[in-house]
Amino acid sequence: MLHVDLDQFIAAVEVLRRPELAGKPVIVGGRGDPTERAVVSTASYEARAYGVGSGMPLRIAARKVPDAVILPVDQEAYLQASGEVMGVLRSRPGAVVQVLGWDEAFVGVQSSDPEAYARQLQDAVLEATGLHCSVGIGDTLVRAKVATTFGKPAGVFRLTAENWLDVMGNRPTIDLWGVGTKVSRRLATLGITLVSQLAAVDPEFLVPEFGPKMGPWYAQLGRGDGSSVVDDTPWVARGHSRETTFQRDLTEPAQVDDAVRELVAAVLEDVAAEGRPVVGLTLKVRYAPFTTKTYARKIPETADPAEVLARALDLRGRIEPDRPIRLLGLRAEMTMPDDSRQGHTPTRSGW
Repeated sequence: MLHVDLDQFIAAVEVLRRPELAGKPVIVGGRGDPTERAVVSTASYEARAYGVGSGMPLRIAARKVPDAVILPVDQEAYLQASGEVMGVLRSRPGAVVQVLGWDEAFVGVQSSDPEAYARQLQDAVLEATGLHCSVGIGDTLVRAKVATTFGKPAGVFRLTAENWLDVMGNRPTIDLWGVGTKVSRRLATLGITLVSQLAAVDPEFLVPEFGPKMGPWYAQLGRGDGSSVVDDTPWVARGHSRETTFQRDLTEPAQVDDAVRELVAAVLEDVAAEGRPVVGLTLKVRYAPFTTKTYARKIPETADPAEVLARALDLRGRIEPDRPIRLLGLRAEMTMPDDSRQGHTPTRSGW
């Protein structure tokens, strides 16, 4: 199985539209105005060399690279480019394609020379779209995904059970797909800092800290184990979310109430298009200067907008009073169709 990851995708699409930007530091985020509150969506490799990364406040990125070209996000252009790439992947002989997002997908193939197949795939994507991609080859989805990081940019790398620990063993656990900063810190409190240590641990040792499902799963990630099936079942959204960054902090309760109502209306437009009821809500709050908290709850299954609004306003009541707010977000979880993929991510032994 192959993991195909488009290199600096959003920035690359912008360079295709503006060839004169090739080789220059390009940053894409918000409305392209670093004086506004917004974050970096992506940055070209030239900008990344200065320490610019996704999620960084745009104003800080602009300070790091004063001569960078800063562009607004153009979602429709990226969706179109992504669709073209996925079309190329699906057109390859014998390919089963499992889309993960705008810029990445798993491709399952039967091939005696997967490296050659990967290079042919790269050539096909480049010829059809002008975009470069990196390809990871693995005997599980996890290993294929991790392998891609060693192939960037525009390369091919293979990770299997045979070389997993040779390549990954001495790396920190945060280098694993599915292990973030918080989890790596919790693992460190257990004396587990390296992938080799996580691979060797008894899964039951992790249960007190992470629970009966997640504990064994993290041990599985340390070994690079997991599903070895690429599933092209159409992806179905589990939920929809919207968020707003305010150019001026919200300081009055009425302002917060109005903002929550606007978010509910926007999210419900997306939910209505799915035709599935809501079963859970999560309110994201970023207090000034930059502290983020989330408040979540399950709700009785409902398609009634008034009921969803009432439940969202209940969550709004958990916002800490007298704290200025710079961002609000709302996510609505929906019921899932019977024939949808099971699970949340391909790492957890499949969908």
